[in-house]
Amino acid sequence: MSDSNKTVESRPVATVQEVLGALHDPVRLEMVRRLSNAGGPVRCGMLYDTINKSTATHHLKILREAGVTERIVADGQTYARLRSEEVEHALPGLLAAVVGAANRADDSGAAPRD
Repeated sequence: MSDSNKTVESRPVATVQEVLGALHDPVRLEMVRRLSNAGGPVRCGMLYDTINKSTATHHLKILREAGVTERIVADGQTYARLRSEEVEHALPGLLAAVVGAANRADDSGAAPRD
């Protein structure tokens, strides 16, 4: 991803209630889990398997509005980046706990409980 033709869209980290609301949905939680495990920006199409593009766009918008992710458009490609440091600063320990639980659920093959 080059810096020559890049735009970044992000928002401040929202309240704990709004961030937890964004992470509550299983699709969004899986997107955040994949972003966290990747450790850097990921092409948006790599963040979902079983939903269509318009639904994925909706979910990414909710995460972005909660300040959990940012959208990066570089050279015509759209990427998402988890705002780990920003979320950690605003809500210490929250993201690590949620992603850790999601990773443990994925490793065990169990679906996260609602």
